[in-house]
Amino acid sequence: MLLIGGGHAHVAVLADWIRRGLPCSQATLLTPSPTLRYSGMVPGWIAGRYGRDEGTVDLAGLAKRAGAELVLDHCIAIDPEARSVLTQSCGLVGFDVASIDTGGVGQAARILGDDPRLIDVRPIDAFVEKLDADPPAARIAVVGGGAGGVEIAFAMKNRAGGGTEVTLVAGKEGLLPDFSKAVRRKVRKELRRQGIAVIEQDAHFDGGDMLDPFDLVIAALGSGAPGWPRAGGLACDEAGFIAVDPFQRSTSHPHTYAIGDVASRQDHPVGHSGVHAVMAGPIHARNLRDVMAGDGPTRIYYPRPASLYLLSTGNGSAIASYGPFAAQGRWVARLKHWIDNRWVSQYATLASGA
Repeated sequence: MLLIGGGHAHVAVLADWIRRGLPCSQATLLTPSPTLRYSGMVPGWIAGRYGRDEGTVDLAGLAKRAGAELVLDHCIAIDPEARSVLTQSCGLVGFDVASIDTGGVGQAARILGDDPRLIDVRPIDAFVEKLDADPPAARIAVVGGGAGGVEIAFAMKNRAGGGTEVTLVAGKEGLLPDFSKAVRRKVRKELRRQGIAVIEQDAHFDGGDMLDPFDLVIAALGSGAPGWPRAGGLACDEAGFIAVDPFQRSTSHPHTYAIGDVASRQDHPVGHSGVHAVMAGPIHARNLRDVMAGDGPTRIYYPRPASLYLLSTGNGSAIASYGPFAAQGRWVARLKHWIDNRWVSQYATLASGA
């Protein structure tokens, strides 16, 4: 079996292999980095509440304890008919069954245009490295009105003393369009309280002077689809994400599975969110185990009617969202800290063998 990518769901697969043994004679993890950076803790790092590497999972340690070979490289092409992938440095890697959890790709330059001031939050490791290396900027625009953009805007406002001028460019869809009115009210009130301006218009570097005053432009525009799955012949949706059935199985090549941001469920809408990848991971692990035993997958992940989102406001507080309900306070931030650290620490324990 070949795991392509070290995303949130594949972390759960590796954990299953550690706890229950490999489901096959040989397994490989192909991923460009020996660690997974948990994106939910990055705003906390920006705001100075975590160290840079506190929110990372040791993929290399998990693979070693699971008995899987680790190949540190990028997947750049796939041939599902020949059952092989091409890597950037190591050449061809074959497989009998493959599972893809590489996440999406950045799309900032495509949407906004290219500019030296632009930083995309995807891939998250490159974003952290760039932000850590660059000197502080006096005027910052965060482009993207979803949960990621909101948290990054709050975090940048509270970075290194909070003297930075931050503007959130939410776009024509507005602020948090997929969240309840109660959540949007609380977020707007907190943005005003912290002096973060909101512009509800689309931005482009060649589309006027909206982005001209800023020293740094951070794009939090969600996932784009990598090009190699479609180029290799895997069925994809209109946006280029791998089309999968209820069992995360490719609709064109049933020996290939995809999950997380790189996948598009054709039977039921599942948003590109880390919440879903985390929840679907253990189910995916059990299905892959059944497949390797010669049985078909039987378990299906369905999102709950409402998901809990905890939006950090960068100042020791947070806003909770659950369906139509909203709450705010330091207790929400403590809950977020507990949930995030519990998820990371469980895999740290497994990787270390403690």
